[in-house]
Amino acid sequence: MEQANLGIGSRVQHKGYGVGVVTQVKSNSYIITFIDYGNREIEKSYEGLEIIDLLEPADDLISFETVELTLTKILRKFSDIQETVPISEKWSGGMLILKPANPELKAYEMPISTFFNKIIMIRDRLRVMEQKINTSSISDEEKIVLQQYITRSYGSLTSFNILFKNKSEGFVGESSSK
Repeated sequence: MEQANLGIGSRVQHKGYGVGVVTQVKSNSYIITFIDYGNREIEKSYEGLEIIDLLEPADDLISFETVELTLTKILRKFSDIQETVPISEKWSGGMLILKPANPELKAYEMPISTFFNKIIMIRDRLRVMEQKINTSSISDEEKIVLQQYITRSYGSLTSFNILFKNKSEGFVGESSSK
């Protein structure tokens, strides 16, 4: 490849991966997204790239993904907006039924989606509490103690991870490798 600097959005042809688009520029490499191969990091010195459409690099080397992640963190930190989290398909439309042992008492029914939304609200409020603790002026020792309570709370909620469509959005408690 000639020594042109590729900017984000430049289209290239790779000998092995085919057509791709530069999605991130690093100091010595490019992150290029290929249709059939996903993201690949290619050294700037690699000579097997053919430029299809050159976009000049911006002065700063920040990717759209980095901007999106940063904005998401800021919005979560300073707002009370609840994230939309999909429920697993197998629970969609289902009912949660709490049946008392006493047959004379009426069972309580609630749509699983309503219950799931309440679980999400608990998770979001725990995250806000965690952020407020981390930015508060209390001592580091007190922060650690409070953080342990939050981590244990997350651990208590792992039973509800079966409701999440994406396992990565579920609860994580203390690591068993400690």
